[in-house]
Amino acid sequence: MNAAKEKRSKRQIFRQIVAIILLNAMVITAIAYSYRESTQTLSKLGSRGEEVRQIQKKLKSLGLYSGSVDGIYGTATQKAVRQFQKNCGITADGIAGPKTLLYLGLGSGTSSSGGYSSSDIYLLAKVISAEARGESYTGQVAVGAVVLNRVRHSSFPDSISGVVYQAGAFSCVNDSNWSVTPNDTAKKAANDAINGWDPTGGAIYYYNPAKTSNKWMLSRPVITTIGKHVFCK
Repeated sequence: MNAAKEKRSKRQIFRQIVAIILLNAMVITAIAYSYRESTQTLSKLGSRGEEVRQIQKKLKSLGLYSGSVDGIYGTATQKAVRQFQKNCGITADGIAGPKTLLYLGLGSGTSSSGGYSSSDIYLLAKVISAEARGESYTGQVAVGAVVLNRVRHSSFPDSISGVVYQAGAFSCVNDSNWSVTPNDTAKKAANDAINGWDPTGGAIYYYNPAKTSNKWMLSRPVITTIGKHVFCK
């Protein structure tokens, strides 16, 4: 009799444990789904609002969108987003999800030193990684400084993404290196440049003389040479 009772008791305890495990699993799944839905927001065909307006404004500044900045994600906006994605070497689905917004310099993220967002810093680090991989740390900061000097210069777009994606400005945005995630060194160099370190002395151009034959670029007044790059006005 006691053995039977003990056996039933063990079964009940086992069922309770299983029920608790299943309940916990359901709760965790619900939380994860809710988190994913709240963090992976995106704008796509049919979307409306301020985020769409910012996307259109950025695409217009890049010369990819000629429609109205009306906050309505229509086919023209979708086409421009898709072209931007192709230019960046990321999935060209015409949807402005977290990665596309990051590349546009519109990703979420808190404001950082100098008024730049975390997505701005990431984009700057990508340029540094793609353009100055193999250069000294000072050489990496120098490339970041040139981008920022252009942002402040009246002859160039007034944002990091605008400078980076300006037609013909940086060939790296169209090659395989652009898809490589920047390492911690590139990110640190981006932050140092944003915080005011400019090893170039105000340069707005740079080139590798071993790879450049452009006469106009070679005629620019040289400020300094760091590693394989010549920095000029």
